[in-house]
Amino acid sequence: MLTVYEYPNCSTCKKTKKWLNDQGKNFEAVHIVESTPSKEELASLHEKSGLELKKFFNTSGKMYRELEMKERMKTASEDELLELLASEGMLIKRPIVTDGKHVTVGFKEETFNQTWK
Repeated sequence: MLTVYEYPNCSTCKKTKKWLNDQGKNFEAVHIVESTPSKEELASLHEKSGLELKKFFNTSGKMYRELEMKERMKTASEDELLELLASEGMLIKRPIVTDGKHVTVGFKEETFNQTWK
Protein backbone atom coordinates (compact mmCIF):
# COMPACT_ATOMS: atom_id res chain seq x y z
CA MET A 1 0.00 0.00 0.00
CA LEU A 2 1.30 3.43 -0.96
CA THR A 3 1.04 6.59 1.11
CA VAL A 4 0.48 9.81 -0.81
CA TYR A 5 1.19 13.01 1.11
CA GLU A 6 -0.90 15.53 -0.77
CA TYR A 7 -2.82 18.77 -0.71
CA PRO A 8 -6.30 18.05 -2.14
CA ASN A 9 -6.54 21.25 -4.24
CA CYS A 10 -3.11 20.71 -5.83
CA SER A 11 -3.36 19.89 -9.54
CA THR A 12 -0.14 17.84 -9.44
CA CYS A 13 -1.57 15.78 -6.58
CA LYS A 14 -4.75 15.19 -8.60
CA LYS A 15 -2.65 14.00 -11.57
CA THR A 16 -0.72 11.69 -9.26
CA LYS A 17 -3.85 10.13 -7.78
CA LYS A 18 -5.35 9.67 -11.26
CA TRP A 19 -2.15 7.98 -12.47
CA LEU A 20 -2.09 5.66 -9.44
CA ASN A 21 -5.79 4.83 -9.88
CA ASP A 22 -5.25 4.15 -13.59
CA GLN A 23 -2.47 1.69 -12.62
CA GLY A 24 -4.76 -0.02 -10.10
CA LYS A 25 -2.56 1.02 -7.19
CA ASN A 26 -4.02 1.17 -3.68
CA PHE A 27 -2.98 4.20 -1.69
CA GLU A 28 -3.82 6.17 1.40
CA ALA A 29 -4.00 9.93 0.87
CA VAL A 30 -2.65 12.00 3.76
CA HIS A 31 -3.45 15.73 3.86
CA ILE A 32 -0.01 17.33 4.10
CA VAL A 33 -1.25 20.37 6.05
CA GLU A 34 -3.69 18.67 8.42
CA SER A 35 -1.28 15.76 9.07
CA THR A 36 2.14 17.22 8.33
CA PRO A 37 4.86 14.54 8.55
CA SER A 38 7.07 14.83 11.62
CA LYS A 39 10.71 15.83 11.45
CA GLU A 40 11.65 12.16 11.91
CA GLU A 41 9.27 11.02 9.16
CA LEU A 42 10.65 13.68 6.81
CA ALA A 43 14.23 12.67 7.63
CA SER A 44 13.36 9.06 6.79
CA LEU A 45 11.60 10.04 3.54
CA HIS A 46 14.56 12.21 2.58
CA GLU A 47 17.05 9.41 3.23
CA LYS A 48 15.02 6.84 1.25
CA SER A 49 14.47 9.22 -1.66
CA GLY A 50 18.14 9.72 -2.45
CA LEU A 51 17.29 13.34 -3.32
CA GLU A 52 18.81 16.55 -2.04
CA LEU A 53 16.78 17.97 0.86
CA LYS A 54 16.08 21.12 -1.14
CA LYS A 55 13.95 18.97 -3.50
CA PHE A 56 11.48 18.57 -0.62
CA PHE A 57 10.69 22.30 -0.61
CA ASN A 58 7.77 23.79 -2.52
CA THR A 59 9.87 26.54 -4.08
CA SER A 60 6.92 28.02 -5.99
CA GLY A 61 4.77 28.39 -2.88
CA LYS A 62 3.82 31.57 -1.07
CA MET A 63 5.20 30.28 2.24
CA TYR A 64 8.61 29.64 0.67
CA ARG A 65 8.79 33.29 -0.42
CA GLU A 66 7.38 34.67 2.84
CA LEU A 67 10.00 32.81 4.89
CA GLU A 68 12.76 33.88 2.47
CA MET A 69 13.75 30.24 2.10
CA LYS A 70 15.95 30.83 -0.94
CA GLU A 71 18.39 32.71 1.29
CA ARG A 72 17.89 30.51 4.36
CA MET A 73 18.68 27.36 2.36
CA LYS A 74 22.24 28.61 1.87
CA THR A 75 23.12 28.62 5.57
CA ALA A 76 20.58 26.45 7.40
CA SER A 77 21.61 23.02 8.65
CA GLU A 78 19.79 19.89 7.52
CA ASP A 79 18.28 19.68 11.00
CA GLU A 80 16.94 23.25 10.77
CA LEU A 81 15.49 22.59 7.31
CA LEU A 82 13.74 19.42 8.50
CA GLU A 83 12.32 21.41 11.46
CA LEU A 84 10.92 24.01 9.07
CA LEU A 85 9.35 21.40 6.80
CA ALA A 86 7.75 19.64 9.77
CA SER A 87 6.39 22.92 11.12
CA GLU A 88 4.64 24.03 7.91
CA GLY A 89 3.03 21.55 5.52
CA MET A 90 2.71 24.17 2.77
CA LEU A 91 6.52 24.34 2.56
CA ILE A 92 6.66 20.71 1.43
CA LYS A 93 6.75 19.88 -2.27
CA ARG A 94 3.94 17.57 -3.12
CA PRO A 95 2.96 14.95 -3.59
CA ILE A 96 5.33 12.69 -1.73
CA VAL A 97 4.63 9.04 -2.51
CA THR A 98 6.14 6.17 -0.54
CA ASP A 99 5.76 2.45 0.01
CA GLY A 100 8.10 2.52 3.01
CA LYS A 101 11.14 1.65 0.89
CA HIS A 102 10.95 3.98 -2.12
CA VAL A 103 10.04 7.67 -2.19
CA THR A 104 9.16 10.04 -5.02
CA VAL A 105 8.63 13.78 -4.69
CA GLY A 106 6.45 15.65 -7.17
CA PHE A 107 5.00 13.99 -10.26
CA LYS A 108 6.95 13.02 -13.33
CA GLU A 109 5.31 10.25 -15.33
CA GLU A 110 8.68 8.78 -16.33
CA THR A 111 9.75 8.52 -12.68
CA PHE A 112 6.41 7.02 -11.70
CA ASN A 113 6.65 4.44 -14.50
CA GLN A 114 10.08 3.40 -13.20
CA THR A 115 9.18 3.45 -9.52
CA TRP A 116 5.51 2.59 -9.12
CA LYS A 117 4.41 0.61 -12.20
